[in-house]
Amino acid sequence: MCTRVIWNEPGGAVLVGRNMDYHRDTATNLWVMPRGIKRDDGVGGQLSWVARYGSVVAGAYDMMTVDGMNEVGLAGHILWLSESTYGEHDKSKPALSMAVWMQYFLDNFATVDEAVAWIEDTSVQVVPLGDPSTGEVPAVHLALDDGNGDSVVIEYIDGKPNVWHSRDYRVMTNSPTYDKQIELLKQVQGFGGDRPLPGTTVASDRFARAAYYVGRLPEPKSQLEAIAGMFSVIRNTAQPFRIPDPDKPNASQTIWQTVSDLTNKRYVFESTTRPNVVWVELSELNFEEGAPAGKLDLIGDTALEGGLAGNVTGRFDETAPLKFLALPS
Repeated sequence: MCTRVIWNEPGGAVLVGRNMDYHRDTATNLWVMPRGIKRDDGVGGQLSWVARYGSVVAGAYDMMTVDGMNEVGLAGHILWLSESTYGEHDKSKPALSMAVWMQYFLDNFATVDEAVAWIEDTSVQVVPLGDPSTGEVPAVHLALDDGNGDSVVIEYIDGKPNVWHSRDYRVMTNSPTYDKQIELLKQVQGFGGDRPLPGTTVASDRFARAAYYVGRLPEPKSQLEAIAGMFSVIRNTAQPFRIPDPDKPNASQTIWQTVSDLTNKRYVFESTTRPNVVWVELSELNFEEGAPAGKLDLIGDTALEGGLAGNVTGRFDETAPLKFLALPS
């Protein structure tokens, strides 16, 4: 369920590819969030803020953000991690609802270093909220990356954040936890072991393939080649459609993919169920405080014959900002 990989070779642009793998459609639309929007933690706690940076994000069910980047090149990616345990919510301490967790970082920080320093200073809690339509409570971890090529993976185990911070941590998938994924990778040829490069859709196998192929991408001659190269890696780790399996009723398939160019500030989105590629040029958006938020209706527009394709920067409809899922007040 999901893969994220960074291409951060010295001297080139920093690109991040991501697959969203899930067992049902996430009703994803794209949103433009300008600076100056007031938000709170969604759990009735201590945190409220005004967005310092504007961002372009992919939502889930129009109630949380799961992928995206801000105007200065910090990007975030929510992926599934079954081992996640967030602990009991202590209302006297800083906390964020899972729905707004990623957005907090995009709103407030320019670099991974800044984000990590804040996590270490606050030991912020994450509070999971159930999907109101299904009752499903997600178990997820978060990756952040920036235009410097830096990376961090944040996992909550026993109620505390485990922070894996290094530009060497370029790949992230799902179970097991990140420390064990690193050890499993050492068993594979090219990373210290003798195991052949694996080919299944198991998370540890996708981790190995992403690490292997991103390290062997040729130097691109253009931004177009760089984006195509990153798509080639994440497509190699994608999960194909499948008929229902009684033994695995919630088996995932790749429902959409993104490539974030953190250097040139371009956000590229491809649906696998409505397969058109669209992209947003962040430099052409109005992120000024007081500017309207915008929504790109991918569900409605791409279902039409021909659908959306290409540069959709000017296609966002003015709307109220995304309203994040929160605990009842």
